[in-house]
Amino acid sequence: MTAPSVWQQRIAGEWHGRPSLFDHTGTWCGFEEIRRSSEFVDGVTTYRMDGGLIGGGALAGRFRLGAPFAFGVVDSDANRVYAGPDFFGTGQPYGSFVDSHYYGPGWQVDLNTWNQVLPDGETQVYSSVLYQGWAVVGCFNGVYTRNPSLVDDLIERETVCGPVPYILPTKESGAFTGECELWGADQKLRGSVQVSIGLKPIDLLRTRRLVTWRGAGLDREFTVETRRDGNNLFFEGPDAYGNAVGFGRASFSSLHLTDVWKIKGREFSIDAKPGMSAGRQLSVVYELFHGNTLDAVLHGLLEWTP
Repeated sequence: MTAPSVWQQRIAGEWHGRPSLFDHTGTWCGFEEIRRSSEFVDGVTTYRMDGGLIGGGALAGRFRLGAPFAFGVVDSDANRVYAGPDFFGTGQPYGSFVDSHYYGPGWQVDLNTWNQVLPDGETQVYSSVLYQGWAVVGCFNGVYTRNPSLVDDLIERETVCGPVPYILPTKESGAFTGECELWGADQKLRGSVQVSIGLKPIDLLRTRRLVTWRGAGLDREFTVETRRDGNNLFFEGPDAYGNAVGFGRASFSSLHLTDVWKIKGREFSIDAKPGMSAGRQLSVVYELFHGNTLDAVLHGLLEWTP
């Protein structure tokens, strides 16, 4: 390529963050201090990651390395190929979101990384779910910025808020709403969708959700009762069934509607902080499957209205 891809231009520069590390149960283990950048020079793209693990508990020996990461990328807005030596696999961009599947020999884990650039263009919501075969080993997730003037504040905020669990309002009815983008599995934009996640608490552990999608041919509404048990969430009908696990502020869900449609999702409570309250901003990504075939990706930023 003589010029970088649209996604590569979107993520240019150096990004700073302090993502948290969680074990497979969702228990917080420590931080990963990260400075991440990618360079496009003479048609060659190279990713670099420098930093170090702070804490880590039983996972420290697996996720602490004695050298920075660096790996080549075959740059493309279709399939981005990670060519090693530190990561091998591929990633597929859908607008401002990329879904990557790859293997890290140093960490000895398979990774599914979801990286979502928010509408401000300066903030990324990042997660990597880590696998041994089909079993989850743990998860890294957090918020990044590439604005140098915001780095110190973001690192301080992530240090305080990184371990906070995903818990939506438990006594206040309202809705998370916003305009999201719908991208087809062919990575072409289908249009905008008005998304609403209405919440009506039943008690401190159970909430009735009314999910509404309107626009770009995706007109759907379904109600589901959710039940929380620690870091685990259960969807118990009547219009959808499934479960989710929370790694800090991020909840990763598998939801089966009562027809052929399925949803694989991540909801990230960006501004949740310690204390007896819930956040007001929810970044969402939903991969929509018709049977076992990916049909579309819906993603965006939602705001809470009581």
